[in-house]
Amino acid sequence: MKNKSLMLQGTASSVGKSILTAALCRIFKEDGYRVAPFKSQNMALNSFITEEGLEMGRAQVVQAEASGRKPSVLMNPILLKPTTDKKCQVILNGKVYDNLSAMEYHNFKPKLKGLIKEAYEKLSFSHDIVVLEGAGSPAEINLRENDLVNMGMAEISDSPVIIVGDIDRGGVFASIYGTIMLLEEEERKRVKGIIINKFRGDVEILNPGIKMIEDLINIPVLGVVPYMHVQIEDEDSLAERFRKRERDDGEINVEVLYLPHVSNFTDFNVLETQDDVNLRYVMRGESIENPDILIIPGSKNTIEDLIYLRNSGLEEQILKLHKAGKMIVGICGGYQILGRVIKDPHGTESGIDEINGLGLLNTETLFEKNKTTTQIKGEVLKVNNGILKDIKSHNLLGYEIHMGQTKILDDTSPFIKITKRLEDTVEVFDGAINKEGNVLGTYIHGIFDNISFTREILNKVRELKGLGKIESSIQSFEEFKEGEYQKLAKIVRNSIDVEKIYEIINGD
Repeated sequence: MKNKSLMLQGTASSVGKSILTAALCRIFKEDGYRVAPFKSQNMALNSFITEEGLEMGRAQVVQAEASGRKPSVLMNPILLKPTTDKKCQVILNGKVYDNLSAMEYHNFKPKLKGLIKEAYEKLSFSHDIVVLEGAGSPAEINLRENDLVNMGMAEISDSPVIIVGDIDRGGVFASIYGTIMLLEEEERKRVKGIIINKFRGDVEILNPGIKMIEDLINIPVLGVVPYMHVQIEDEDSLAERFRKRERDDGEINVEVLYLPHVSNFTDFNVLETQDDVNLRYVMRGESIENPDILIIPGSKNTIEDLIYLRNSGLEEQILKLHKAGKMIVGICGGYQILGRVIKDPHGTESGIDEINGLGLLNTETLFEKNKTTTQIKGEVLKVNNGILKDIKSHNLLGYEIHMGQTKILDDTSPFIKITKRLEDTVEVFDGAINKEGNVLGTYIHGIFDNISFTREILNKVRELKGLGKIESSIQSFEEFKEGEYQKLAKIVRNSIDVEKIYEIINGD
């Protein structure tokens, strides 16, 4: 089989397109095919840096992992990162193009068709099957003109389409019928099947409805996928994920501030795999409870999120935690927020030239016009004081995505020595830790994916609480994810008509 494709589109956002795309990628891989994911345009604050130093959406990284392929910007040629309610940073083929308003981008889209087509054709040429993912719904009729991500992309790639509906939110038959009926006739011809996702209960009760919807739209339902409990990054289930707790019987409480412009929240997925951790996201309007570790995550608009912390009363709560000696960790934008001052003379993020940070690290951040995007290798430096005193010198892997550069001032030490950026051998110091050893900042995303490092930090906190050390129940985060991809593929394979899907791909 050569140069075949299949596209998943949805009745709405958050119906499970991303996770089902990952599932199909893994199923095809298990069946011996060279498979790759593709999403022409992704809007997300969660991004990743490839081996070439290029930026792409993490959903396609997950799908690439499920496919057994290295992530490539060919899989996601356009990434939109909202900077405000009205503007987005537009990233083309992994590099920042410009900040554009919604209307500016809408007018710019016709010029992007060639870029998308070229990326798709390169990917298709080197793989047996490409599994494409749409965005939102193809029935958003106000966006049909110049569409590049749903039926417009299906036309570019000449792909058959499967529509995904979410039954968990209710109204799945109405949403399927409405989606199909709002498509133009030629678009409707592309739709070869329906998948009903996130079902809880007895499928036998659903069968009469399935028969009726098939009769109404004359398109087969290819399967009903149950509500799944798999620990895989899923952009389609973010709201639900942030409002649930994986567990509440652990001995270490970790709280992550859900900033208005939070980015790269996947930095903390690995914490959910640790048996002694209760992980909670502090949502808008909520208060910090009693964490042993408080994390301020990355941000696409650090200054606005700092103002949010100040105006919401969370800054005062953070300072009280610090006085109580609790550990506070900042990643990327969170690291910048922990410092004394943030300067933005070029208006990179906002119209504010300078603003005081929380002052918990003696650092200064200066926003620059160019973005740092790189994978890194490094090692943890010796800590002489505080909670992390005598922490081992762990080797680390991660990546950087940031506009600002941070300078360390008196009474503050770097935390990590970077020894490699992409293919270059370097000696660069990253991050900062205060002299008490309980406030830590770093630019490195994915730092907690390094299990030995994460486990030692957690054990240092356990020691502070008078608890004994424990080992991680997983050896590596990569092995854990591999097991979850296998679990995902098994559930979906048993829930859908895979043979019929192969027939659709082959044009039978």
